[in-house]
Amino acid sequence: ARAEPRLGPVARWAAIGPYRLLTALPDTGDGPGDPAVAPLLTPPHRELAHTAEVFLDRAGQAGRTASALGIHRQTLYYRLSRIQQITGLDLNDGEDRLLLHMAVKRARL
Repeated sequence: ARAEPRLGPVARWAAIGPYRLLTALPDTGDGPGDPAVAPLLTPPHRELAHTAEVFLDRAGQAGRTASALGIHRQTLYYRLSRIQQITGLDLNDGEDRLLLHMAVKRARL
């Protein structure tokens, strides 16, 4: 369902799960959240941000992510390396992964 076509799909409160916590964060007016992730959330990197979200939504499993995105694993690995270059985050580090995941989800709310 859409409230207004230009706004996109309506989120269902029960369906957003733990991301509901992000809605409780105060809006500090500091832009798109964490400064490390901010460059990834700009229009030129929209596809990379989507790749990061799909990868993290699938617990970092490359095979499932590549399949969901309809891309070859090598393409996925290239995109993940670009994400790390742009953000300076290490996708092998749990806290960096959590930061990236929450920042991407916050940007979509």
